[in-house]
Amino acid sequence: MSKKVNVAFIGAGAIARTHMSYLAKISGVELVAAADVNPEAIEQTKKTYSVGKTFTDWRKMLAMPGIDAVSVCTPNKHHCRPVVAALQAGKHVLVEKPLAMNAQEGQKMVQAANKAKRVLQIGFQHRFRPDVQFIRHQVAIGKLGKILYVKCCYVRRRGIPSWGVFGQKELQGGGPMIDLGVHALEMAHYVMGSPKPISVRGACYTYLGNKKPAAKSDWGDWDYKTYNVEDLAVGLVKFDDGSTLLVESSFAAHIDSDSHNLQVMGTEGGATLDPLRLHRDENGYMVNIEPAFVGKWDPFEYKMQHFIECVRDGKPCEAPGEDGLTIQKIIDGIYKSSALNKEVAIK
Repeated sequence: MSKKVNVAFIGAGAIARTHMSYLAKISGVELVAAADVNPEAIEQTKKTYSVGKTFTDWRKMLAMPGIDAVSVCTPNKHHCRPVVAALQAGKHVLVEKPLAMNAQEGQKMVQAANKAKRVLQIGFQHRFRPDVQFIRHQVAIGKLGKILYVKCCYVRRRGIPSWGVFGQKELQGGGPMIDLGVHALEMAHYVMGSPKPISVRGACYTYLGNKKPAAKSDWGDWDYKTYNVEDLAVGLVKFDDGSTLLVESSFAAHIDSDSHNLQVMGTEGGATLDPLRLHRDENGYMVNIEPAFVGKWDPFEYKMQHFIECVRDGKPCEAPGEDGLTIQKIIDGIYKSSALNKEVAIK
């Protein structure tokens, strides 16, 4: 370790405290400040973690000397301005997913990072899972041949959050596609080798969330009166290498059970995430290959450790803002396509 890393937080809610819990365990990391407009969140943070100074205005916090890096854990609407400001102030930034409300905001963030020559890491942890890393390696070494088609999903049968602002489009930018689908998309796009998206056809449906709950669930009752996002969103993405990707996401859908999965189909083989298998033709037979062991680690812990290594040691970022921007363009395209009821280009 070459030096201490002083980290501050914009947003002090539940996800910020999750970040704090991991960062506090890393040797040489100091939690030096936190800012939140909600005094209760600040008080809860102070009770749980020693974060040095606290602020209700993140601008004043950024003027504090000695901050090396900033973790931005606000609602999606409030990602862009503090991220850009932190980068302009010379801080490295980890921003939770999605990158922003839309690609226009995301572009400003990426440009600010490049101009400041600072790390902008997007909070994608599923690419760091050992099973995802296994599939990505098989693709990278050509074991599956040319990737033709990928299916990914992050769907809940009845999982509308009963807390936060997840059902408010003006603060989140959308519903399950921007909250859950973003994870399925980043994981799938990473496994494919990050091809360039060129067009998308999407569809979004709201039919349960804006009504009084009709069935019990362990997520509890949500605020259906303020709910104005989709329940179910799907998209078919075309890439410049000829491959296609299908993504499904839902807060609420009439399905058998919740699922977060990935399936890859290539010219020489395929793969599924759950169960983790390769599908190939071997010596005249169709075979399913299950790895005996692919490693065991916490991908969220990896994400946080990786950010510190990028800041402290100059390690190349494995989840850069540019990746978040590409996924944001796809999500924007799904919403736009649904609204226009036609396929749209991704520029």
